[in-house]
Parts: sequence; structure tokens; C-alpha cells
Amino acid sequence: MGLKLFYPIRFYPVLDTEAAWRRGTGPTAAAAAILEAGARILQFRHKGFFSRELFEEAQEVAGLCRQAGAVFVINDRADIARLLHAALHVGQEDLSPSDARLVVGAEAVIGFSTHNEAQLLAAAAEPADYLALGPIFGTMTKLNPDPVLGAEELRRLRPLTERPLVAIGGITRANAGAVLDAGADAVAVVGDLFPEDGNIRARAEEWVRLCG
Repeated sequence: MGLKLFYPIRFYPVLDTEAAWRRGTGPTAAAAAILEAGARILQFRHKGFFSRELFEEAQEVAGLCRQAGAVFVINDRADIARLLHAALHVGQEDLSPSDARLVVGAEAVIGFSTHNEAQLLAAAAEPADYLALGPIFGTMTKLNPDPVLGAEELRRLRPLTERPLVAIGGITRANAGAVLDAGADAVAVVGDLFPEDGNIRARAEEWVRLCG
């Protein structure tokens, strides 16, 4: 399922709720702008308490993704992904993909974050459809980020898995080309989704054009 999912997708926007609120926009409005730009996948990432109000907002974003024909991904929360019939992305400190699969079912897409060679190799035993690797560059969207890998380490690690590989961490329009050239199937974009002028759609359109 993973290869089929990522064959046409190289731009993987991650809608971080805190980043959206800091820039003065709500997650639903930001999601609408990203999807209108042509994104084919969208991850909804919220690291705080998942209130009823936030769940309703995630429901709205899920509906927008369905209308746009885009894959909707919930970060961390297998229960929310199950309720919203969404794909799921888990990290090293979340439920393992094996355990998450018991919650979301056999057909749901699951992504799994890795941060180094050992984790990438260990992920081979997990039922994940795609893997993420990072941070490739320095990032401000995590409080305690793992050590930076760099594009050359990505190039070295790429042959260690046959699964689709999403690069994440500090990826901008200036360095995305080098990351894709190093073997990433897609680039996850977080901070660079939100330009200073607030025109999220125009920025997402830049990304869609850049990633082809």
C-alpha cells in the first residue's frame, strides 16, 4: 500500500496546530488553503490535549481531505485515526505500528518515524506502510529534536529500506531538491508552510510546483 500511496506524492505537508495558531490562522483554514493548492496528502499534528473542540476541527479537516481526494493522516493518535477513518503516523514514543495496527485495522495506512540507522533497520519488523527519517536539517518545530542527519546521511541510509521514505526536519524550498536527490520519496514540510505574508495557499502552490 505504501508504494502505491507515494508513487505520485512528493510534497507531504504537516499541519502543525501550534504553528498555525502562532501565525494567526486556524487549522481548518490552513488545511483548506493547502488542499486548494493541490496537496495530495495532509497530516494533522497536535501535540497537546485533544479536546472535543479540536476533534471537531479534525473532523472538518478530514472532510476537506475527502472532498479534495487527498489522504488524511492523524499524528500519534490511533484512536482518533480510527474514529476519522484516517491514516496514522506514529513516532518512536507512541504506540508501535504493530500495536497501532490493532486499533486502526489492517487496511489503514500507517507511517512510522525513525531518526537513525538503528531505528530504520528495526522498522523492518513493523507493519508500517512508509517510514519517515529525520531531522535532516535543524528544526524549530520540536522542543527536543534528535540529532541532525543531513542529506548525505540520508543518501547513505536510503538503501537500507525498500519502503517509501519521507524526509522531515528543517526542509525548505531551498534545500528540498537536495533531499529528493538524496533518495527521499517525499519531503515533509512543517514550518515552511507558513510564510510571513500569511498566504498559505500561495506557499503551498510553490511546494506543489517544486515537487512536481
